[in-house]
Amino acid sequence: MEKFMICMAVLAAAVGIAIVCIRRYYRKRMQAATQMLLERLDRAIGGEMQEEIFDESVDAAVTERLNRLLELTNMHQEQAETERDTIKSIISNITHQIRTPVTNIMLYTGLLQEIVAALGQDGGVTENISHLLLKLQKQADKLDFFMKELVKSTYTEQEMISLHPEMTDVQEIVAAACQTVELSAMKKGIVIAVQSAGDVQQHGKEETADGILCYADRKWTVEALANVLDNAVKYSPSGSRIDVRLRTGESFLCVEVEDRGCGIREEEQGRIFERFYRAEEVSAEPGFGIGLYLVREVLSRQGGYARVKSAPGEGTTMYLYLSRYVAGAGSPHF
Repeated sequence: MEKFMICMAVLAAAVGIAIVCIRRYYRKRMQAATQMLLERLDRAIGGEMQEEIFDESVDAAVTERLNRLLELTNMHQEQAETERDTIKSIISNITHQIRTPVTNIMLYTGLLQEIVAALGQDGGVTENISHLLLKLQKQADKLDFFMKELVKSTYTEQEMISLHPEMTDVQEIVAAACQTVELSAMKKGIVIAVQSAGDVQQHGKEETADGILCYADRKWTVEALANVLDNAVKYSPSGSRIDVRLRTGESFLCVEVEDRGCGIREEEQGRIFERFYRAEEVSAEPGFGIGLYLVREVLSRQGGYARVKSAPGEGTTMYLYLSRYVAGAGSPHF
């Protein structure tokens, strides 16, 4: 009897050990399968749309379905990109078709105003006609403004900002951006003073003879700086001055835009780059709150950033930082 009890105890211990070993084996196998599945899902989430080769193992069914999921995801992504390109083409076409007549209306209205001013009342031009022409000019300006804002909004909503950074002279970007707001500044008698190349504060390596070089997409960076300048003109008093300065550092170039406008309260400075955000003080001015959001998007996607320094009644200074191009260093990785 005693031997029987000992045998049963040994058998029970052996069975217990076997159960523990089997549980550990299946637990490890399950953990390995789960880890493999998680890694594949992580690759799928990260956009690595590669199908896995599977066999008749336990996870074959899971792997097959994951491959089908990746295939469908890849197909939908390609469709979305095609649709985005189509929308982009349509927007560009519509913008061109609308901008041409709007530009002509503004041009002809300006010419009529010049003719009316030259003729005067002695030429049979009444004050009422001059007043109507002024109203027409204002409405044409509004139409042009809202068309541009609508295009910006569509581009940001559809995520159609496609950047292709390359070696670019930042002074050319500044000149092109200033040119876009030249007319609106002239109408308010605002002077835009751009720092000359010889006055730029250098830091570190010397710039090349080609100019002060940055690594940026020229078209979109001009658009971003133009938005900042447009805000400076819009919110500055007539007859004031806007200063544009350049600074160079080890890794960045900085474009500073300083105005003499109404300024921004400290509690709002962290929100001005949010999409559709507009401060109460400027709610009467036309706009959708897209401009500075676009500025942040363009700069951040090129490895840069923007910040603001302002106080109510003391104007605003915007700092736009761009990746500096250094010969032999290669292209920055964003």
